[in-house]
Amino acid sequence: MTTAQARDILSQEFAEDPYPTYGVMLEEQPLVWHDPMQSYIISRYEDVARAFREPVFTSDNYEWQLEPVHGGRTIVQMSGREHAVRRALVAPAFRGNELQRRFLPVIERNAAELIDGFRDAGRADLVADFARRFPINVIVDMLGLNRDDQPKFQRWYENVIAFLGNLSQDPDVAAAGLRTSAELTEYMVPVITERRANLGDDLLSTLCTAEVDGTTMSDQDIKAFVSLLLAAGGETTDKAIASMFKNLLEHPDQLAAVRADRSLIPQAFAETLRYSPPVHMIMRQPDNDVEVTGGTLPAGVTVTCLIAAANRDPRRFADPNSFNIFRTDLPTTTAFSAAAGHLAFALGRHFCVGAMLAKTEVEVATNQLLDAMPDLQIEPGTVLTEQGVFTRGPATLPIRFTPTPR
Repeated sequence: MTTAQARDILSQEFAEDPYPTYGVMLEEQPLVWHDPMQSYIISRYEDVARAFREPVFTSDNYEWQLEPVHGGRTIVQMSGREHAVRRALVAPAFRGNELQRRFLPVIERNAAELIDGFRDAGRADLVADFARRFPINVIVDMLGLNRDDQPKFQRWYENVIAFLGNLSQDPDVAAAGLRTSAELTEYMVPVITERRANLGDDLLSTLCTAEVDGTTMSDQDIKAFVSLLLAAGGETTDKAIASMFKNLLEHPDQLAAVRADRSLIPQAFAETLRYSPPVHMIMRQPDNDVEVTGGTLPAGVTVTCLIAAANRDPRRFADPNSFNIFRTDLPTTTAFSAAAGHLAFALGRHFCVGAMLAKTEVEVATNQLLDAMPDLQIEPGTVLTEQGVFTRGPATLPIRFTPTPR
């Protein structure tokens, strides 16, 4: 691989397979200036972890990268006490007893309904028939919204993700994202008004009534959070489920182990987050000059943090280019917390607030899929490929199995 190829993360060669480029960057170019994106790129685990943990690395870049499509500031842009309070408003619904009591039945029901749509057919595309639809359907149900509007939310989700990953600044993608923001506002504001007057036991009602130290969420705050939830909650679970099954199907011995011992599902999920994370890169912006491997990041510059490269840094992980759910250098006990060994959910104060929701969704989906398809295998003759640069996952995942009784 040439230096030019290693530097160009917008090339077709990179889109087809980014991992050789990540390898060159990790070993030869840990700090790269990418002129088309006007961004420095860092790839080594130590540097990316610092960018997530250290306060000098801000998320001020989200003002132009996220705020236009979300239609307002979200918790991922905030810092200090403002961030702590806003996070405290929403976090309880996504963990512990609240998650299990209120939303586990929603997750189980949505997984079962999608699986019932293809379990008699003997074949399916796990991406199109399940993974892409499952998390958005769950979010619509969690919010207590009209289930008939699930296809509308699916389209909005896809437009928001395309906007966030629009590294080449395609004007049509940008315009679709801004239209989505306006459409989501038009849809959500009347619903929020109605929900404030008629509270229920749903996530939207929780957001309407949440209060910490006298701070509550405005209608615009709630709408922006719903948009963020579609993007972050949808993409992580969507691509994680598809990628985990792809990884397991390509390693039949590990699939057999998970099928026989379902307590291994969290290990398989954690290793998938390391080996093939749904989000490959996140931007940060330092507010002072920062020394990293290979040089200095100037204050105010955009820094592209390559999560997927850092997760395969041989300085951090043994045999990093191998998928191994039994590896000993990725503890499952911390894999879904701010102390995680992988970087797929970021680290520190901006660690993904929905990590436990994603874990619960993946566990439910995997258990139900394995129950319904005990002998699933890749459709013969299929060559599995991945797509995406900012986020990445299998383009399709055709499988074959023996139909099972409902």
